This record gives sequence, C-alpha cells and structure tokens, in this order.
Amino acid sequence: MLNLDLLILILGFVLVVEGMPWFLSPTKAKRAMAQLFVLDDRTLRILGLALMLAGLGLVYLIRG
Repeated sequence: MLNLDLLILILGFVLVVEGMPWFLSPTKAKRAMAQLFVLDDRTLRILGLALMLAGLGLVYLIRG
C-alpha cells in the first residue's frame, strides 16, 4: 500500500519545483508559457510523454 505521507511529500516537492520559475522570474515564465501555445498538440503530447517517461525512469532508479 502506498504510504500517504510519502505521496504528500512528493506532491509538496513538485509544487515547490513548479512554483520556482514563477517566483524567480515571472516575465520569463510567461514568455516560456506563451511559446507553448505556438506548438501543435502532437508536439505537446510527445513532450508530455517524454517527461512522464523521464519521471518514471527516475523513480525506477531511486526505488529500484
């Protein structure tokens, strides 16, 4: 069974990492977000899949 404390810890860490660009440089974060709107859906799906696979790979390396 999944440890709820670990899940909450991971979620908190993700929120910290996701919030860092908006805190450190909101102008550049807005510019980067605007560039995402230019990309077609297929490219965004491939990017999302690549990021998910990279995350799964990291989890696999750490959790073994």
